[in-house]
Amino acid sequence: MNWQNELAGLRHAHGEPVLRGVFKQFPEDFQVEEELGFQPDGAGEHEFLFIEKAGLTTTQVQMELARCYRLPVQRVSFSGMKDKQALTRQWFSVHEGTSKPAMPVEVVVAGVKVLQRCRNSRKLQRGSHKSNRFVVTVRECVELASGSWQQRLQLIGQRGVPNYFGPQRFGWGADNLEQAERWFAGDAPPPLSRTRRSMLLSSARSLVFNAVLSERVADGSWDKILPGELVALSGSSSTFAASQATPPELQQRLEEFDIHPTGPLWGAGDTRTGGQVAELETAVTSRFAGFTGALVRLGLQQERRALRLQVQELQAELSDGVLVMSFRLTRGAYATAVLREFLHLESQ
Repeated sequence: MNWQNELAGLRHAHGEPVLRGVFKQFPEDFQVEEELGFQPDGAGEHEFLFIEKAGLTTTQVQMELARCYRLPVQRVSFSGMKDKQALTRQWFSVHEGTSKPAMPVEVVVAGVKVLQRCRNSRKLQRGSHKSNRFVVTVRECVELASGSWQQRLQLIGQRGVPNYFGPQRFGWGADNLEQAERWFAGDAPPPLSRTRRSMLLSSARSLVFNAVLSERVADGSWDKILPGELVALSGSSSTFAASQATPPELQQRLEEFDIHPTGPLWGAGDTRTGGQVAELETAVTSRFAGFTGALVRLGLQQERRALRLQVQELQAELSDGVLVMSFRLTRGAYATAVLREFLHLESQ
């Protein structure tokens, strides 16, 4: 299968983009700041570092911090992966093994600046931060529909956007999907690296989820509760069957972004959906039998992900062909899911 065409065919919820522009001319054109959502307790064996990085992946910074502290890399933790080609600010924790070090370790890493240091009694867990704040600059912007970009911005703020996994999930030129396909079919051995294996499995799950979501965008149900729906609580992995609540209650909570319809992160076990939702998901996932079968065979378990993404504190200004957007998203969400509903992006 041509995976790039598959990814390019994802439907838009609010119509075709209304602007075209050049993205990521400079690292500072894509800025991300991680928000923990909790306050470190100020004591303990773990040093928390809030760092700014550019031109490095999160795992590269992890390895460099391990070098500076002269510790195994497993003792350096982080909450979320952040882009390499961007200016990003995120938290790391280092398990020093003592609550009162003689003096702070000097962190000298090219492309890294330490903005804040504090201590905590527990290490930073993956996915433990609350949200990410984005500032995105798009240059050489051209309006594709006169006077409509402000209306599109308002619509996105009111209804949110489909919660697609972004293209970076699938590798350059969808390479992750091509490698996963060969591995699952037995045409290539599994990757030696555990991290690489996990990445390929995640890419396969994300492809299936995006396909289900695209189908629900096409039929207009991506932000509605269908019969047989499994509903997610906002900002949580908790779900419940829509049949457990009355329709008026569900509708009010849906309009308030308190709950969202969900799609499958494929694995073994019952999806727990029924009715119209189960029929739709079965029809879509049958197209990817090689992927879904491998995900079950390799031990992943069924999970759910919200189909809808709320875009908070959304603002934008367009002047002299330069668009600057700012917004906040819950952890695990992709800024590209917002941008694709607004812009045709040309990367440099």
